[in-house]
Formats: sequence, structure tokens, C-alpha cells
Amino acid sequence: MLILGLTGGIASGKSTVSRYFSEQGFPVIDADIIARKVLEPGEPAYLKVIEHFGEEILDADKSINRKRLGDIVFNDQDKLKRLNELVEKEIYKELIRKKKELMQKDHSLIVVDIPLLYEAGYEKVVDKVMVVYTDSSTQLERLKKRDELKEADALKRIRSQQPLNEKKEKADIVIDNNSTLEQTKKQVDQWLEKNRLS
Repeated sequence: MLILGLTGGIASGKSTVSRYFSEQGFPVIDADIIARKVLEPGEPAYLKVIEHFGEEILDADKSINRKRLGDIVFNDQDKLKRLNELVEKEIYKELIRKKKELMQKDHSLIVVDIPLLYEAGYEKVVDKVMVVYTDSSTQLERLKKRDELKEADALKRIRSQQPLNEKKEKADIVIDNNSTLEQTKKQVDQWLEKNRLS
């Protein structure tokens, strides 16, 4: 059984690779889904975040407006750091619980999809790290298009994460996502075959 940490940068194509693993029948633990879950009304992290950022980040139904919260934290490194501190303990607990649960079953590969894997020190809880890489100009163009952002806002979001080049240097496996979707999937297939996981 291999526990694979999957990461990348914003708009690098990590979610595409994560979906592909899922389509191939491998279980995927998605840290973004867990992050949303721990920020649901009534959860401990939800209460801490409201206390810190105020009720103006709430929608009428009392759920957290992620876009409004994003606009606040991506314009201020200290606020982003604080948000991560408020939620990461709850995310970690839930992620480890899910990992243990899946390890009881007979899976050859468990994928743990974590955007901020290196930033939050999650490389310690996986066996290998796969980084989905794209060059900075491709990343910027994809993000602007995907989230309909102005260049300055897109750059702020990219710069809030560790540079992809640094993640690429640390990775055990690098998937180059500068080309077509077919090329990306082919690299994943080759890695699975090489490790006899397919």
C-alpha cells in the first residue's frame, strides 16, 4: 500500500490529476473538501473563523462566503496565515481519520490531495509526493481564465503559495502539465505501471 501526497499550485492542474486517479478507481482524500466541511456552520473551526474575521463574511444562510473570505485573505499575508492557523488542526484531524479508515481496506494506492502539502508539513504523513507542475506563464493564464481574475489579483493568489519550482525540486514524482490533458494522463499511467499499481 502506497500513500501518495498529491500537490501542485493554484491552476497547475492538480485537480485534473486527482480526478483522473479517482476515475481509475483509486480512493482520493481531498483536503479542499475537508476544509469546506470543517467550515460548515457549527463546526469548531467555523466558530473560530467568524470570531476572528467577523460576520461580514457570512451569507444570509449563515454559511461562510468563500469568495468574500478569499478576497480578504489573499490581499493580506498575515490574515491568510491566521486563517490557516484557525483551520489546519481540524483539517489535519479529519484527514488522518480518513487515511486510517482507508488503510483498513485493501487498497494498493491511497491518494491524498493537498494543495498546501509542503506549506503545512504534510509530506511527513505520506510515503511519496507527486507535484503537478506547469510553468509560471501558463499557470497565470489558466488562473486568470478559470477564475476571471485581473492579472494583479491572479498574481497575488499565486504568490500566496510556495513557488511551483520549489515544490518541483522537493517532489518524488513530477507530472508536467504544460501540454495536453492526454499527455498529463499518459505520465500518470506510466507512473502507475512502473510501480505496478495499475
